[in-house]
Amino acid sequence: MSDGFVLEIEARDKLGKGETRRLRRRGKVPAVLYGGGEQPRAIMVENDHVSHQMEQEAFYTSILTLTQGSDKQAVIVKAVQRHPAKNRVLHLDFQRILADEKISLNVPIHFVGEEEAVGVKDQGGEITHLMTDVEISCLPKDLPEFLELDVTSLELNQLMHLSDLPVPEGVEITALAHDQDPGVVSISPPRREEEEETLEAEDGEEVEDGEAADDDEAAKDGDSPAEESSD
Repeated sequence: MSDGFVLEIEARDKLGKGETRRLRRRGKVPAVLYGGGEQPRAIMVENDHVSHQMEQEAFYTSILTLTQGSDKQAVIVKAVQRHPAKNRVLHLDFQRILADEKISLNVPIHFVGEEEAVGVKDQGGEITHLMTDVEISCLPKDLPEFLELDVTSLELNQLMHLSDLPVPEGVEITALAHDQDPGVVSISPPRREEEEETLEAEDGEEVEDGEAADDDEAAKDGDSPAEESSD
């Protein structure tokens, strides 16, 4: 768990769409701070500062420190709203955390040994990621930046599930706690081979259709075997 992310915040007294647009023009990102048994607060952060920190994957799965003067607050990022067309952050949700209360957060899955996997290196298959992150539950002190899954032993047409994903002590995968164990990664035959098989099957169907058409034309011209026997 990384604790190196620090953001200076300011209070946001005026609300409304017009005010948030003005804030963004001034280089601020509107945000809300909630949870931890306290009332929600409307705040804002510097766009350039937060955008720079958000370039790091760990930003989204770390305990952040929000500061305002001498006050400090430990939080996690719960939601990010981005502009649909521009690379710009529109709004952030921060959740206060307490040391003795579990938090739920999605963390990325890092796949190890993909190029050396049996199904890839020896059997010519291709890796398919069925999941790229997973929701976990843990105390703040146990929060991992990511979970790591070694796929070296995975063979062609095999599948690894959430239950195959190692987790640190104190960390629980939410889906497994609800008796759900979906697939995480698989190795499938190369798409090129699948496409060639599909094309071959389509070509075979076209030939059969063509032969059927020739029979129909022959029947129309009076060349069918039945008509020959009648003569």
